[in-house]
Amino acid sequence: MELQTLTYIVVGASFLLYIGIAFWTKASSTGEFYVAGKGVHPVANGMATAADWMSAASFISMAGLIAFLGYDGSVYLMGWTGGYVLLALLLAPYLRKFGKFTVPEFIGDRYYSDAARVVAVICLIVISFTYVAGQMRGVGIVFSRFLAVDITTGLFVGMAIVFFYAVLGGMKGITYTQVAQYCVLIFAYTVPAIFISLQVTGNPVPQIAFGSEVLMSDGVALLAKLDQIVTDLGFAAYTSGTKTTIDVFFITLALMVGTAGLPHVLVRFFTVPKVRDARMSAGWALLFIAILYTTAPAVGALARLNLTETIQPGPVFDADANLVYEERPDWFRTWEDTGLLSFEDKNGDGRIQYYNDANPEFAAAANAAGWRGNELTVDRDIIVLANPEIAALPNWVIALVAAGGIAAALSTAAGLLMVISAAISHDLLKGVFMPSISERDELTAGRVSAAVAIVLAGYLGYNPPGFVAEVVALAFGLAAASLFPAILMGILSIRVNKEGAIAGMLSGLLFTVGYIIYFKGVFIDPIGVNTAENWLFGISPEGIGGVGMVINFAVAIGVSAVTAEPPESVKTLVRAIRVPR
Repeated sequence: MELQTLTYIVVGASFLLYIGIAFWTKASSTGEFYVAGKGVHPVANGMATAADWMSAASFISMAGLIAFLGYDGSVYLMGWTGGYVLLALLLAPYLRKFGKFTVPEFIGDRYYSDAARVVAVICLIVISFTYVAGQMRGVGIVFSRFLAVDITTGLFVGMAIVFFYAVLGGMKGITYTQVAQYCVLIFAYTVPAIFISLQVTGNPVPQIAFGSEVLMSDGVALLAKLDQIVTDLGFAAYTSGTKTTIDVFFITLALMVGTAGLPHVLVRFFTVPKVRDARMSAGWALLFIAILYTTAPAVGALARLNLTETIQPGPVFDADANLVYEERPDWFRTWEDTGLLSFEDKNGDGRIQYYNDANPEFAAAANAAGWRGNELTVDRDIIVLANPEIAALPNWVIALVAAGGIAAALSTAAGLLMVISAAISHDLLKGVFMPSISERDELTAGRVSAAVAIVLAGYLGYNPPGFVAEVVALAFGLAAASLFPAILMGILSIRVNKEGAIAGMLSGLLFTVGYIIYFKGVFIDPIGVNTAENWLFGISPEGIGGVGMVINFAVAIGVSAVTAEPPESVKTLVRAIRVPR
């Protein structure tokens, strides 16, 4: 069957499944809309949490980062998985015991202040909209390539699907939809990985293939072969790191504590029946996440090998060995149509020359051989999606990957939109501005705010501030700098008061947002600004959330020390949260 027809069938079937679940699990109360009635089984909640957290960044972009960054990409693996250990030990059971609907509600009650609750809502909205921009970009990329529509049309379709199961079903519909989406995305990720591992190394287990020898290479291991190929092209060795130790530390720290501070992940632990179930959910989620995260390094390495050998199968400066542009394979042509892969023939020889243009020594040698600079631009976000096509896998595998990519992006987008909706309807309207609002009106307000949030998310997906994993990493840094310290101190410290919490959240958020805007050019294009020599202490924007977190802790503790202690009722509440029963 033709690829596009097969893709329509597979993706369409998955959409029907999601919409069907949304109708089946339609929320009829605010409890079901916000926290799924607190009746989700720990295994199902672990699976939904994994789908909620393993976004387009994990499915689409992370392996692309690893493919291009090599060893440096390991910070994303360490940070994003290590955060779940913090989550399970420090936050999940205590938040569930608190027994409310949302993170801002916990902060508002713990710090006995509507102002603290409003500040938490502001932090949540900034984090969530930054995060959702990456998800909607992922939706647009997948639709643009596999459904043969432009990115704008793809975004509208994705927004419509999310609207059905987020606005109609609320957290109850999202939870069970995410269980289905996890099954789709993990199957879609591992099946092509098994095929390609077997094809390249003869070993069907990607985790083992990562350390195996490449077939027909005289005993050369996969990573050794990659090192040879990329250094021949002027890049740093695949297994060597180029980031400084301090930058690696702070990126890993920001991603870890950011994971433990993400509002759309934290809210999942309000949906289980008991405190013990919250801890079990975190354990199950870590297991389900590990399946993809232990596969990702092999996917990235195999993708980089396949891509490079397809474009330049011969010696570095043997122009006659390079791929003739007019003879490029079909996958190359289809990705060119999306604008995410492009070729510029700088020396007019009709062959594709792909190398590191930023390496002066290599560039000089290449130019002396008649080259005029790197001619191929590859967007990192296409690597996982293009990999099955590059490896010439069956069409049904390629269609499955398309369904998996969409499932990963939509599952997280729905979770993010849900927490935005709850923050507006429950924390602002019900909690602050309209305390006497009826449950029915609050439910209506939640659905309206979710619909508005979907529209804004679509706009951000059309104009994202970077590629998927980059945008998501920034969201993790914002969570680390704003919500995580307030939540952790709210559980572990009796002395931190409302003045300290508010000052800490605002200082951490403003510092981190300002740093990101200045260096990443979210609203401007600061040419030459975002370079390592200009970073504070050599820390990149992806890692600056760790510094923002330290600032938050310092300000909160300092301000609390010189202001009045919390009332006795709050101290009793904090002690009660920490008691097992």
